[in-house]
Amino acid sequence: VQLQASGGGLVQAGGSLRLSCGASGRTFSSYGMGWFRQAPGKEREFVATINSGGGSTNYVDSVKGRFTISRDNAKNTVYLQMNSLKPEDTAVYHCAFNPRYSRITGNYGADYWGQGTQVTVSS
Repeated sequence: VQLQASGGGLVQAGGSLRLSCGASGRTFSSYGMGWFRQAPGKEREFVATINSGGGSTNYVDSVKGRFTISRDNAKNTVYLQMNSLKPEDTAVYHCAFNPRYSRITGNYGADYWGQGTQVTVSS
């Protein structure tokens, strides 16, 4: 599977960005997708996941009410609409194919990870 993320950039606090991640190589509509982020000097952080049909979503508390994950299975694409951005949202955002949480490790794994797109929020 190849994942191509796009849509990052530099935005002022309070602004919006929409990330996109296109997938190819497997049946996109059969798998959940997710967005994760990694800020400099920090570990990768879960942001949001969406199930295969798009009817169930999950978010980290810090983005609830500001970010929306969605998908278009006809286009093999998952999106992350980010509103009311804050400087602490600055990170490289990665999409993940079939993300799964491990209660044993307390971390997420995924079948595939995208290369990431930089989001920088200035104050």
